[in-house]
This record gives sequence, structure tokens and C-alpha cells, in this order.
Amino acid sequence: MRALAWEDDYDERLPMLMKRSSLRSGAGHLVRLVWLGFGLLALGLGIVGVFLPLLPTTPLVLLAAFAFTKGSPRLRGMLVGHRIFGPIIADWEASGAIAPRYKIAACTAMAAILCVSVIMDLSATIIAVQAICLGTAALFVLTRPH
Repeated sequence: MRALAWEDDYDERLPMLMKRSSLRSGAGHLVRLVWLGFGLLALGLGIVGVFLPLLPTTPLVLLAAFAFTKGSPRLRGMLVGHRIFGPIIADWEASGAIAPRYKIAACTAMAAILCVSVIMDLSATIIAVQAICLGTAALFVLTRPH
């Protein structure tokens, strides 16, 4: 006697069904939520960085795109398709490139932060640590291809 039609390929579909259910399971779902939250936080800080020069927008947007890859492909697609952020992400993913205008903006912001610290008369130790960190970041930015 023949089994019901849906039973014919049940054994073949079993790994696919198990895979789907495991994505919805607690651990997998929790990991996706963590990546999603991390991406939203990075994107939010990146947007704030557009208006506040203390936060670097480009690295935060790149970080958000990476996190959305693991947490929400739909949000990643929206970010990559964005008219401003999309080209930045595409250039970075294609060749690790940073456009010259973003290099200038990043280095200017880093220099401004260091100048503000000097003007505020912060301790020499804090200024030295800032100078080392910002100098290293500027060196990285400046050595990226165009």
C-alpha cells in the first residue's frame, strides 16, 4: 500500500525541516537578536556621529553592516542600498577603500578632538594616550586605498 503523498519525500526533507526549526530555536534566535541589537547600536551611534564629530560615522556604519549580515539580512540590504552609506560599504567590501573626502573628514575630526583636549588642559598622560590612539587610527585611514 502506498504512503500518503506528503510522506514520499519526508525523509529527504527532514534535514531541511530540522535546519529551519533550529534557526528558530532559542540559541540561534538569541544570537541573531544579539547581532541585530549590536548592529542597531552601531548604526545609531554612526548616525549621531554625522552631527557629533566625536563619533566616527564610517567605521560604525561598516560595523553595523557586518552585524546586520549575521542579525538581519533585510536591514543589511537597506543599509547597502542607502544612497549615502551604500557606496561607503561597497567600496570597503570591494577593496578596503576609503574615499579621499572621508579620509580628510576623519583625520580632521581626530585632529580637532586632540586640539580640544589640549585646549581643555587635560593631563599630559591623557593627551599622550589620545595622540597615540588617534595617530594610529589616522595612519590606518590614510593607508587605505582610494
